[in-house]
Amino acid sequence: MGNLRVSSMLLLSLIAAAFANNFHQDVDITWGGRHARILGPGNLLTLTMDKTSGGSGFKSNRDYLFGRFNMQMKLIAGNSAGTVTTFYLSSEGPSHDEIDLEFLGNKSGSPYTLHTNVFTRGQGGREEGFHLWFDPTKHFHTYSILWNPRNIIILVDNIPIRVFSNEESIGVPYPNKQRMKVYASLWDADDWATRGGRVKTDWSKAPFVAYYRNFVAKSEWGMQGLNARGKKLLSWVRKRFRIYYYCNDLKRKQHHGNGGRRPPECKASIGAVGGEWSN
Repeated sequence: MGNLRVSSMLLLSLIAAAFANNFHQDVDITWGGRHARILGPGNLLTLTMDKTSGGSGFKSNRDYLFGRFNMQMKLIAGNSAGTVTTFYLSSEGPSHDEIDLEFLGNKSGSPYTLHTNVFTRGQGGREEGFHLWFDPTKHFHTYSILWNPRNIIILVDNIPIRVFSNEESIGVPYPNKQRMKVYASLWDADDWATRGGRVKTDWSKAPFVAYYRNFVAKSEWGMQGLNARGKKLLSWVRKRFRIYYYCNDLKRKQHHGNGGRRPPECKASIGAVGGEWSN
């Protein structure tokens, strides 16, 4: 897997540099003021959080109905407990659709948790959580959301980590009617982000800084689903790095919206990796 990861990262870096959007032209700073900064010619953006700001964020000028969205990110180094760094798609309003990537900080030496979720018409509760196979604070890595009428595929350095398929035919809500914008943010969530809120933000380590570069958003998604190699990689991630899977969390009721019953897409998921949430 080592050579595969290196070659995927190199290829994605070259592609992103060639087709990257310009932050000056393509995003608006939504909150945080001076704590969100676009640097150089517009291919690098930093989000900063200290106790005075509580964080910062931005969103794309354009909205999309399907596409592929890539962002290279380098996360907060050291003690990042209590912080949440995000990259996601979302529409607006109480019945919004959303596809989430949230990076939950941790104490020095402990791994980040990548928390993913899918909302349709304001209803979420379909979380999967992962530890990564690298240190996301050392270098930039490419995080991607591929969203098309058939599947939502989340990839890390072009390796699929999650697939959420359109199963409306069996009653599973799927986001396919609302246009969404690209969002990113850094914010304080020490009431829940690290070990369920038991580990708080250490403000003596502030300012906390997350880096974004080579943002690419395209209406063309390139593929409908995974080929045989993609399915093999997905299986590798699930077996080794998935730490939470909503279908296996029988103690939670909020995602069992149908009178406490398991979601219909979970009927074939018994025995999959990941039970109760823990980061």
